Parts: sequence; C-alpha cells; structure tokens
Amino acid sequence: MTLDVFSKVVSQADARGEFLSTEQLDALTAVVKDGNKRLDTVNRITSNAADIVTNAARALFEEQPQLIAPGGNAYTNRRMAACLRDMEIILRYVTYATLAGDASVLDDRCLNGLRETYQALGTPGSSVAVGVGKMKEAAINIVNDPSGITKGDCSSIVSELSGYFDRAAAAVA
Repeated sequence: MTLDVFSKVVSQADARGEFLSTEQLDALTAVVKDGNKRLDTVNRITSNAADIVTNAARALFEEQPQLIAPGGNAYTNRRMAACLRDMEIILRYVTYATLAGDASVLDDRCLNGLRETYQALGTPGSSVAVGVGKMKEAAINIVNDPSGITKGDCSSIVSELSGYFDRAAAAVA
C-alpha cells in the first residue's frame, strides 16, 4: 500500500514536471507514520497468533461444548485441526488487510465463498462467527497493550482491525 501511494504521487508530479508540494510531502509523512502503526499492529498479532487462535477456540468450545462432543463439528482430532486451521487462516488474512489498509485481500482470498463452503460441509457458521469474535477480542487487547511500543493514538487502526474481524464474522454467519 505505502509503495503504491508513493509511486502514484511521484508519477503524478513527474507527469506535470513538478517537485512534490509541501502538502504532498506532509501527506506522505502521514502515510509513513500510519504505516508504522500498521506494522506494529500486525507484528503484535502475528507474534501472538498461536495464542489468539488457541485461546479463542478453547473459549468457543467451553461455550459450545456440543462442537467437541461425539458427532460435533470439531469432534475428532482431524476436525479439530481443520477448525484451528480455518481460524488461523482468517486471522492471517485479517492481518493482511490491516497491513494493506484494504479489505479486498480478505474478501477475495478468504471470505468469498466461505459461507457456502461451510454450509456444504455442515459447519455451523454462527459458531465460526463466535470464534472470530473471540479472536477479535484477543487481538484488540494485544494491540491496545501499551507496553513495549511507541506511544501514540492507534484508535483508527484498532477500529479498522475491528471492522475486518466483523466483516469475517458476518461472512461466515
């Protein structure tokens, strides 16, 4: 995303044979600052991905024990592994969207057709949505933890991140 913004601004200025304006430079500076927040956000989630997925699944199965009971959708190690894999994939694509500042990668490569796939497999989409909500909660708590990061307002990134999780939950429900 950042490189695209820089390339676009430079190409436009070059086409006009002009130097970059102060306003353009200020806007690019803001993109860099925002990019650092995005990188910090994605790094925190990525560094804690295994815990986010595991703890979200554990909480989901505590709330909905029928999923891991005989006959449940996550009963047997193979099905449990598939459930954890799917949660991890959704989390990974949420981080891609956050890094890019664009939901299209999440939609195009992860969510499009996912509900239909789950319906065909008999997977309860509402349960998957609850699991996504639990990952959202954990990820936002990690991102909002002020220890070890540069101080600053990340509320817009957190709001965007929250929206990507909501988008994923709605796509599977």
